Amino acid sequence: MQEDRVIIVGAGPVGLVAAASLAAEGIPVAIAEAERDLPDGLRASTFHPPTLDMLERFGVVPAMVEQGLICPTWQFRDRKDGPIATFDHAMIAGDTRHPFRLQCEQWRLTRMLRDVLATNPAVEFIYDARGAEVAQDATGVTLTIERPDGSLDSLRGRYLIGADGARSAVRKSLDIGFEGQTIPELYLTLSTPFAYHDAIPDLTNIAYISDPDEWFVLLRTASLWRLLLPTDANEPEDVMLSEARIEARMQQVLPNAAPYTIRHKTAYRVHERVADSYIAGRAFLAGDAAHVNNPLGGMGMNGGIHDALNLTEKLAAVWKGAPIESMGRYERQRQKVAKEVVQQQALRNRSILNQKDPEARKAFLDDLRATVADPVRHRAYLLRTSMIQSLRDLEAVA
Repeated sequence: MQEDRVIIVGAGPVGLVAAASLAAEGIPVAIAEAERDLPDGLRASTFHPPTLDMLERFGVVPAMVEQGLICPTWQFRDRKDGPIATFDHAMIAGDTRHPFRLQCEQWRLTRMLRDVLATNPAVEFIYDARGAEVAQDATGVTLTIERPDGSLDSLRGRYLIGADGARSAVRKSLDIGFEGQTIPELYLTLSTPFAYHDAIPDLTNIAYISDPDEWFVLLRTASLWRLLLPTDANEPEDVMLSEARIEARMQQVLPNAAPYTIRHKTAYRVHERVADSYIAGRAFLAGDAAHVNNPLGGMGMNGGIHDALNLTEKLAAVWKGAPIESMGRYERQRQKVAKEVVQQQALRNRSILNQKDPEARKAFLDDLRATVADPVRHRAYLLRTSMIQSLRDLEAVA
């Protein structure tokens, strides 16, 4: 077995960014992916400004911009009264080379990164290889993989990165706790070609719509609008996902004479959890394997990409001779961001959207109006929600 390499479990955005970063340092990589090909589900689609700045090094950003949708503004709205606060990324043009959010499905990025890696003989993709168990010794890590027919195989490397998602087999095998909470409602996501931007006045391409009875989120991609609706977890799935129920809910959001066309639909539980540790010997966690949060604010995938680059920068130094103990700073930095930035902003967004107390709701919305009206507060808010501030704050973490 080849041993002089880093094994990466999971070929999503986090795993492939980690692979591309290590390969750029001349470090051999083996990527184990459970599926037969790169996953292409409609999952995350929002890329924040600093994430685009980071991805420039791989040469993929021009194609992402071409295939995606630039969103210079985004807004909070009241369901009845319309726009409350429209945030403009022009306020942070001096802080980033990409003063906008980019709506581009994550599967586009993973395919671009695979193209970047395809010509590198030191990078190996291993498909139909579900990570099952991790074992370590003084010189390396062994990953047991399960094939679709149930047979087992082994991969050996110096180090291992678990980027295998919220149900991470790597994390479970390493016996790392994953404490947190589960949000009571399900999130139902529907994709439609309906042109909300033509039907709703002053609608930005990303909009969080507050309402004490039923909040929702509208996200536009290059070809579709995605609608996120909170849903009672006790509603039977066959009812929740039925054509009649979905049509009724779409009509409640915006009455339309013609039936809505639905291209994709999915319902999922949402968790707020952070791994007790991101490091176990020669194995490391990144992305959803290390932390999960509700998607309001688009910080999950972005935070995972930030994990991958922080981790691989330090791991490359260890590969070249730095002590492995120096990896502890990765955990201290990125765990702090997950707990104090990503989770808190996502929970705050949810509180704004579903606040039912009239006075508390008015206070939230008035504060948003005041924030967007004040250039200093406006910029500070965007630095925080775009994740630029969290990256700057990391330098103070020893």
